Amino acid sequence: QVQLRESGGGLVQPGGSLRLSCEASVRISRFSDIGWYRQAPGKEREFVADITKGGYTTYGDSVKGRFTISRDNTENTVYLQMNSLEPEDTGTYYCKAPRPTIEAMDFWGKGTLVTVSS
Repeated sequence: QVQLRESGGGLVQPGGSLRLSCEASVRISRFSDIGWYRQAPGKEREFVADITKGGYTTYGDSVKGRFTISRDNTENTVYLQMNSLEPEDTGTYYCKAPRPTIEAMDFWGKGTLVTVSS
């Protein structure tokens, strides 16, 4: 049974930094990739960043150049380092691991809230 737990959210001022963690209950090396998504009030959930098993990264246009995704296989944790935070970055951040089969559902954490405000 796969469980994902996000942490590290909180209140931060514009221009500040925050690091989110996504800890998995299984070895993250078993997944082809793990990604971060976020959802703000009144908006659809959007893609933030992704990192593959081989270490290749992809970022959404709105966070490119400011956010960095990384992984630590020893800790079974994926991180999202967020710099130069803007009020528009406010939302609930979720991590996701891919489904094991086409018939199954993707694995999602319950989310951690990030609020960027002065």
